Amino acid sequence: MNIEQLREYCLQKPDAEETLPFGPDTLVYKVNGKAFLLTGFDSHPLRFNVKCDPDHAIELREQYPENVLPGYHMNKKHWNTIIADGMVPKKEMLAFIDESYALVKGKKK
Repeated sequence: MNIEQLREYCLQKPDAEETLPFGPDTLVYKVNGKAFLLTGFDSHPLRFNVKCDPDHAIELREQYPENVLPGYHMNKKHWNTIIADGMVPKKEMLAFIDESYALVKGKKK
C-alpha cells in the first residue's frame, strides 16, 4: 500500500475529511471532527496510526510484532502504528482502517 492508495481509501468513507492540523507533513483523516487515521508524507515505508479496540490492539501487536506497534505519539492503549512494508496483507490493513473509522464514527463530537 502506498500513500495515494491510503488517501483514496480513507476519502471514500462517508463523511471522511482530509486535514493538516499539525502542519504540511502530517495528514489526518477525520470523521465527525475526530481523527481516525494519521500518517506522514515522508515515511518510507508508509506508516500510519489507527484507532483500535484495546484488546484487539494487543492481539494485532502479538500477531505482527514487527509491523503493528503501539501508536506513535498516541494513546498506546487505543492506537496502533502500522508499518506498510508488505508483511501485513493489504486486506488486513484495510480492515484496520475500517475498524478505526467505525470506532470514531460511532462517537459524536
